[in-house]
Amino acid sequence: MYDRQRLIELVQRDALQFGDFTLASGKKASYYLDCRKLTLDSEAANVIAHGILEHLGDNMPDAVGGMAIGADPITAAVITCSWQQKKPLKGFIVRKEAKEHGTGQQVEGPIESGQTAVMMEDVVTTGGSSLRAIEHARKFGLVVDRIVAIVDRGDDSAAIFEKVGVQFHSLLHVSDLGVE
Repeated sequence: MYDRQRLIELVQRDALQFGDFTLASGKKASYYLDCRKLTLDSEAANVIAHGILEHLGDNMPDAVGGMAIGADPITAAVITCSWQQKKPLKGFIVRKEAKEHGTGQQVEGPIESGQTAVMMEDVVTTGGSSLRAIEHARKFGLVVDRIVAIVDRGDDSAAIFEKVGVQFHSLLHVSDLGVE
């Protein structure tokens, strides 16, 4: 079962840092959310996975995944918990660049063109990396219509993704953490 209050506590304790930071979007910020400290922790990964699965409910896709490296542990936790709940999902990884060896694929996993997929993300500010991941997944042939993030630190995330036909949901908004 998803424990939203526990997730807030874990983010505040383990992932939230204060200082002077430059975000992936290029924006300057007085705080940083290092969600790998959550997604690579057994308790936090389970809380996150259960939150995502609760959000998906009965509207389960065929697969979940996202941009490497941030989405990889989220994907792993969600597919593991989905199997434990007898709602098995496949996972996939979107590489930042196509491999130059082997099959040369940019999207990897036990997935096929035409399958439905939900993108995973740790933190969304401007949506840039998520939009690239959606583009590559769609080019592969996945039907992507949703994205789920752990934390939304943006002001207009839903509108950003709506422009590409994707519904946005986050487990938490940065305002839930007492920062803005």
